[in-house]
Amino acid sequence: MRLPVLIDALASQDVSGVVPVAIFVNNSDDGSADVARQAAARWGERLKLRVVEADFAPALAHAGSARRAAMNLGLEVVGHRDEALLISTDADARPPNQWISANLAAAAQADLVGGALRLDESEPIAADLLGLRRQWDLYWSMVREIEDEIDPCPWDPAPRHGDHTGASLAITVAAYRAAGGSPVIPSGEDRALVAFAQATGARLVHPVSVWTRVSARLDGRAAGGMAEEMARLSLQAGGRAPVLAPNLDHWRARARWRADLRRRPDGAALIAQHEPSLAAMPHDAELSDLCTARSRRPDVAA
Repeated sequence: MRLPVLIDALASQDVSGVVPVAIFVNNSDDGSADVARQAAARWGERLKLRVVEADFAPALAHAGSARRAAMNLGLEVVGHRDEALLISTDADARPPNQWISANLAAAAQADLVGGALRLDESEPIAADLLGLRRQWDLYWSMVREIEDEIDPCPWDPAPRHGDHTGASLAITVAAYRAAGGSPVIPSGEDRALVAFAQATGARLVHPVSVWTRVSARLDGRAAGGMAEEMARLSLQAGGRAPVLAPNLDHWRARARWRADLRRRPDGAALIAQHEPSLAAMPHDAELSDLCTARSRRPDVAA
């Protein structure tokens, strides 16, 4: 169980004073709540820990219900103050000691802060899986280059990463309320919350200073979560079929679509409202070919 590792990391943050922490445990029989309390007890008054346990009915026993309950518990911990910042993570994450302070600094100019996800170097990771993960990282950096060239976001400038998931996502209480709270859907509730908040005018940023370590484990409870993503990467890395991704021309077309909308006074909100309903891009290019072409560019170090 990695929950004590997370609690130790939260207690070791470089912010001063008491660190308020809300932990919601659902449909669990492994003693997670007691483990959390025991881990927090080692830190005395450093952590103000609130732990709540609940069992959802089978139809609601999913990530969406758990995240909404956890976020609402966080609202209680911070006193429902509009200016307060809710920072979410996962039970198996290991944030660096500047994680909270970096989020607070970024939120001074934004309503939402996405944190980059790095595989925890303390865990063994197969070489082929790690290599494929690096290829995907390079691919997404190419996508961001296209976006920054065609449709630069004034409040989310380069350099930036592209992650905004529940493993490291900060949102002001005011923006969270305006978005209607975390949606109760089986999976993808974190990305849906971001989209709903952006549709109300909330500004999302991805500063490279905000990041956290995440587990490379292949089994997890949440459908569509990080463990499922790592399992998918593991199958790709071990398979003989080529790994496919959308050709970069699709991203150029998408960036031009966003740029056209962004010229309108309510452009950012319109993008957030309509982008989730756009047709999925075809995966019609080999990832290795795209990355090889990028690596051969003269501005890329060998």
